[in-house]
Amino acid sequence: MRTRVTIIGAGLGGLTLARVLHVHGIPVTVYEAESSPSARTQGGLLDIHDYNGQLALKAAGLTDEFHAIILEGRQAMRILDRDGTVLLDEPDDGTGGRPEVHRGELRQILLDSLPAGTVRWGHKVSGTRALGEGRHEVTFADGSSVVTGLLVGADGAWSRVRPLLSTATPEYTGTSFVETRLFDAGTRHPAAAKAVGGGSMMAHAPGRAIFAHRESGDTLHAYVVLSKPQDWFAAIDFTDATAATARIAQEFDGWAPELTALITDGDTVPVMRPSYALPIGHRWDRVPGVTLLGDAAHLSVTKGEGANLAMLDGAELGEALAAHPDDIEAAFTEYEQAMFPRSAEAALDGAEPLPPLKAPNH
Repeated sequence: MRTRVTIIGAGLGGLTLARVLHVHGIPVTVYEAESSPSARTQGGLLDIHDYNGQLALKAAGLTDEFHAIILEGRQAMRILDRDGTVLLDEPDDGTGGRPEVHRGELRQILLDSLPAGTVRWGHKVSGTRALGEGRHEVTFADGSSVVTGLLVGADGAWSRVRPLLSTATPEYTGTSFVETRLFDAGTRHPAAAKAVGGGSMMAHAPGRAIFAHRESGDTLHAYVVLSKPQDWFAAIDFTDATAATARIAQEFDGWAPELTALITDGDTVPVMRPSYALPIGHRWDRVPGVTLLGDAAHLSVTKGEGANLAMLDGAELGEALAAHPDDIEAAFTEYEQAMFPRSAEAALDGAEPLPPLKAPNH
C-alpha cells in the first residue's frame, strides 16, 4: 500500500491504528489538536480486557510493555450499600482478565512505539470536505490543510470527520459524572480509603451512584454519578468548589459518611463531565476513502468498554488494511462489518441499568 494513511486524533484508538500500520510497514500520519503529549492529564485508570484491549496490544506488538505498567492488586472490587454495608468484596487473586493501568502511561507506550514525527501536534481540525474519487481535504485551525485518499476519524465524540459519513450527533444521556480526587488517602482520609479498599468500589441507588478506585501514590479517584437534566447542573456554579461540592453532596443525604467523604473531602475542585451518546447501532453507508473508529464511530455509555473498543477498532482496521493493500474499500468494508455489531452490542449492554443489590443476609 503506497497511500499514506491519515488519522485524525492521537487517542488510544488512533495510536493503536498507527502502531499496527507501522508494524506492517504502512506509512501513516496522525494529526492531533493538543499541542503536545503533556498538554493535559490523561484521566485515571483503565481496565484493559483480555477479549478486546489486550488483543489490540498484542496486534501492536506491545504486550510486554503493557505488562510492565499494570498496577498489581487493582482488580479487587467492592460493592457497598449506601449505609456502608459491604455487599460484595472480591480480592484480586491475579487471575482476572481486566488489569488496571494508567491511561497516560498506556498512551505513552503507544507514542513511544511510533517513529518520531508520526504524530503532528497542534493540528486542530476546523473542517473536512469530499473532493471526489475517495479523496478528502482536512483543514486545520491554522489555515493549513492536507489532502488524503485514506482518512480515518479517531477524533472522539465531537468528530470533525464524522459528517463525511453521517448526520448523527451525540445527545445527552441524562446522566453526568462529577470527578474528585483524594490524596494521601491512607493517612488523610482513612475512612474513605478503607471503604474503597485496594482496588475499585461502587455504591449505587436509583439515579445516583459513587464509584471510586485506588490509583498509584495512595490517591483515590472518585466519580459521582447523577441522573439529572443538564439544566440542573447548569444551575450549579462549579467555579465555587465549596458550594458545588455541597450541592452534589445533598443528593447523597443519609449515605454513610465514609462514602460521602469521597465528595466532600476532595483535594481537587469537582469537575463535571456530562455523558453523551450517539444512537445505539449507529452506522453509515460505505463512503470511499474514509471511516471512523472509537467514540467518533460509536460513542455510547458502556460498562468500561470505551477505550478497549477503540483500541480493538484501531487494531482490526490496521490489520484489514495490511491484508488488503491494493483494495482500501475491501479493507474498510471488512472492518466496518465487524465493528458495527460489536459496538452496538456494547452500547445495548451499557444501556442496561445496574441490577438492584441486596446484602447477603437479606
